[in-house]
Amino acid sequence: MEKRKIEIMDTTLRDGEQTSGVSFSAAEKLTIAQLLLEELKSDRIEIASARVSEGEFQAVKGITSWAQEKGYEDRIEVLSFVDGGISIEWMKKAGAKVQNLLTKGSLNHLTHQLKKTPKQHFDEIAQIIALAKKNGIETNVYLEDWSNGMRNSPDYVFQYLDFLVTQPVKRILLPDTLGVLIPSQTFEFISKITAKYPNIHFDFHAHNDYDLSVANVLEALKAGVKGLHVTVNGMGERAGNAPLESTVAVINDFLPEVKINVKESSLYSVSKLVETFTGYRIPANKPIVGDNVFTQTAGIHADGDNKNNLYFNDLLPERFGRKRKYALGKTSEKLILRKIFKN
Repeated sequence: MEKRKIEIMDTTLRDGEQTSGVSFSAAEKLTIAQLLLEELKSDRIEIASARVSEGEFQAVKGITSWAQEKGYEDRIEVLSFVDGGISIEWMKKAGAKVQNLLTKGSLNHLTHQLKKTPKQHFDEIAQIIALAKKNGIETNVYLEDWSNGMRNSPDYVFQYLDFLVTQPVKRILLPDTLGVLIPSQTFEFISKITAKYPNIHFDFHAHNDYDLSVANVLEALKAGVKGLHVTVNGMGERAGNAPLESTVAVINDFLPEVKINVKESSLYSVSKLVETFTGYRIPANKPIVGDNVFTQTAGIHADGDNKNNLYFNDLLPERFGRKRKYALGKTSEKLILRKIFKN
């Protein structure tokens, strides 16, 4: 069976930087961009929002200059806005070639934030897409608040998608902006969309407010999306985004029909570097990259490890460039001591 290729788009440098208290320097952004593309083998990276600051402009310029030398221009993406072309001009000067255009994916946002009709919004979007194309910039489109749009104004969402699929757009990005989806809804909503537009590339962008981001990613893949948005260590606003590390492990272990490029053995080292740059500490019990997740403390578990690895699962630490450890605790008993001294 030929595996279905899924694109992994890492947005640590854009959405991840919206983590409270986190701000990367230009040099840190360049280093992380290089690691994400060359060490981890992510397919695409979203590195900034247009028009934010002069510092952000210089950071983007540095990354795009490096990407141009490497032939990675089409893998570097910038969040842009429906702003009459100001974002496009900013991107041109910064050397960016792919815009992720932020638009309204729910009638509630369109009506109360923009105070515009669907036709007004669509006309302005069409102008931005045409301007981008004229300037050699490729367009992907975010449907902000899409998950609430599917819940409360599905007619608007499909009206918008009917318009959008007529435009020269490469990908349509479906964000659970407020992290409100449960897995069954994720599958239901995305299945309806992929059934109606089977030839369109849809990405899913999960947030983790209910600790369901990875479960939602799994259901989005089952429903037919062709790309996923993640961040290193699950960084992002509020409770963060879908974590790259867990997403990769879940895909590799539970979706044999899916193929991704991300290199598992580099996940831990990149995770620790990002932790160092940000000061955003990884919880000790965080799956895959937490300090304690490959440490056995209970004596019965250590005993089982000596008896045909009874307490191992498929998440072997060696996959992620790590090693199993044994620690003393009140339930350790002599079995842990034997293990420690044996190792």
